[in-house]
Amino acid sequence: MSTDLTQPFDAAEFRNHAHRAVDLLAEHLERVNRREGPVLPPWTPEQSLQRWPADFGAAPAGDPSAFLAQVIESSNHLHHPRYIGHQCTSPLPMSAMLDFAGAFLNNGSAVYEMGPHSTAMERAVAQWFAGRIGYDAAHSDGFFTHGGSAGNLTALLAARQSGTPYDVWEEGVKDASNLCVMSPDTTHYSVRRSAQVIGLGGRSVIPIATDEKFRMRVGELAKALKNAKSEGKSILAVVASAGSTATGAIDPLDAVADLCAEYGVWFHVDGAHSGAMVVSDKLRPRLKGIERADSTIIDAHKMMLMPALATLVIFKEGRRSFETFSQQANYLFAGADPTETWFDMAQRTLECTKRSLGLQVYGSLKAHGTDYFAAYIERMFEMGEAFGKMVTARPHWELATEPEGNIVCFRYAPPAILDANAFNAKVREAIIKEGSYYIVKTVLRGKTYLRVTIINPRTEMKDLEELLARVEAEAIKG
Repeated sequence: MSTDLTQPFDAAEFRNHAHRAVDLLAEHLERVNRREGPVLPPWTPEQSLQRWPADFGAAPAGDPSAFLAQVIESSNHLHHPRYIGHQCTSPLPMSAMLDFAGAFLNNGSAVYEMGPHSTAMERAVAQWFAGRIGYDAAHSDGFFTHGGSAGNLTALLAARQSGTPYDVWEEGVKDASNLCVMSPDTTHYSVRRSAQVIGLGGRSVIPIATDEKFRMRVGELAKALKNAKSEGKSILAVVASAGSTATGAIDPLDAVADLCAEYGVWFHVDGAHSGAMVVSDKLRPRLKGIERADSTIIDAHKMMLMPALATLVIFKEGRRSFETFSQQANYLFAGADPTETWFDMAQRTLECTKRSLGLQVYGSLKAHGTDYFAAYIERMFEMGEAFGKMVTARPHWELATEPEGNIVCFRYAPPAILDANAFNAKVREAIIKEGSYYIVKTVLRGKTYLRVTIINPRTEMKDLEELLARVEAEAIKG
């Protein structure tokens, strides 16, 4: 029997399926907006495998709506107001729709001829963010890549190329033991992993101690820089956090920039989480010094309400971004000066094929306006700070540190609980199992804390207050 290969592309059939898919997702959104149902499914990995067997038939399986309904049921419900877990946002319906359109059109943004509109949008968004950071728009430049880990790797590759007196791409890394990167001891693991990927080894990353607020100690950085120089090491970069993963701590960027300028070292800011504060005139001063960084990353899928993954990598001096991957693919770029062919993004990104990541951000900024995003970030940070005060106002509750934004680490430790670490780990497990909230936990300096990221615009203080009551109830149960 012959198979009609054109049938799945029938416009009428596609319209019917797409309308039903939107209806299912809208119904799901209505339910979670009413706080109905669990925040996350109860199944173990083994049970999920049983629910999704590889039983692919030779013939069509029937109504795809039933399949999508099962997918929705099996998903973590990030749009539920009580999803306050990881730093992955509840995307705007508009941004998700644009992401869908981009996937359907399948115009990439690695080379201009494959994605004319997406390439232009990507650069426009990058230059707008560069201006918000405080970079000179005439010299700065940037692009999107797939995630913060890829963003940090891209920036450190540029730093490596800048900090070595030879062509690393052609000659390879020489005497890797003599090269180092410095970052706070709370930095995201992608920094160490990037150092390993680019051939420096994990030992090349020198951890800098943090203070009681989990922020890099500038005095310790100064000592480390001085020691490294006296030992004849080449310091490729200092990485600072603008919103660390564990606590949301923001390093003293301006003071770090002073030291980087003194020692002539590349300064990179991992602003994956809180870098989006530059959108807000009110919050932007908290990032004083970010405008002095040689490179910065910002995850739009965190505090810009975009679907994952969409990470901006922005360089103060745009020309430096072309040094990251200084190799030629003549069949694509014809040996041209890369700064003149800025629209061929693959010259400076990991990806040779890249989704149209700028479309969802550009379109959402146009649709909702920049004030919406500024108000959103301000509101989430205000709620984080208010929740911190709520925690400390209740007996026997502790904060790991006063929150600097919408990430809050807290624990319940009444005298009757002999092992607070074990209790907080246990209560988190119970809450996850029942699906009433999605929260996470972290260990900071030997203590186990519950951790929330307030990232959904529909989360209310009442949700957070009831979370504390739920934890207290678990203690009463013993």
